[in-house]
Amino acid sequence: MAKLLVVRGRDSFAALSRQGRRVREGPLTVIHRSADTTPRVAFAVGRKVGPAVVRNRLRRRLRALWQEATPPGGDYLIVTSPGAASSTHAELRARLGAALDRLAVPA
Repeated sequence: MAKLLVVRGRDSFAALSRQGRRVREGPLTVIHRSADTTPRVAFAVGRKVGPAVVRNRLRRRLRALWQEATPPGGDYLIVTSPGAASSTHAELRARLGAALDRLAVPA
């Protein structure tokens, strides 16, 4: 399993918000800022999703799905809504895959 590179720092998140391209797929929103680097990812799982146990479980599930994916380089922010917690692993995989596919197509 490859090492997971994580987006860190206020500047990286600010650049994602300003320059990132957003795609929404059901309970997931994926924001991507293109760059010629190894893909880096961050997860935003808010308190509305559920208690800490639920949020952490969802974050672990998304992290596992991310490691299966082969996205193009750049920074990614995966934002969840409350419906993501009740989604099955297959549903999350399909939603994440669809969002990454949509981001791969030039705007």
